Amino acid sequence: MIVAFSVTPLGVGEDVGEYVADAVRVVRESGLPNRTDAMFTSVEGEWEEVMDVVRRAVAAVEARAPRVSLVLKADIRPGVTNALTTKVDTVERYLAQ
Repeated sequence: MIVAFSVTPLGVGEDVGEYVADAVRVVRESGLPNRTDAMFTSVEGEWEEVMDVVRRAVAAVEARAPRVSLVLKADIRPGVTNALTTKVDTVERYLAQ
């Protein structure tokens, strides 16, 4: 499965990059395939391990912020691996035509 999620600290002002970095650090240290862009962090793995990473990423932000917003989108497709890369590769292949 792939989960794309965004964790936003609330009540800490406009500069939230340091808080978001805490969440992304948890994802990167998990060892699961992941990608971060301007809006979301995507992580790929089995249900339990991915949701545990999301939970820990939220907890990292929650430890320093009085309130946390979580947006999450999941692509649940049993038996598929490396989708984080192959889905993008497919689109790029069509764009190259």
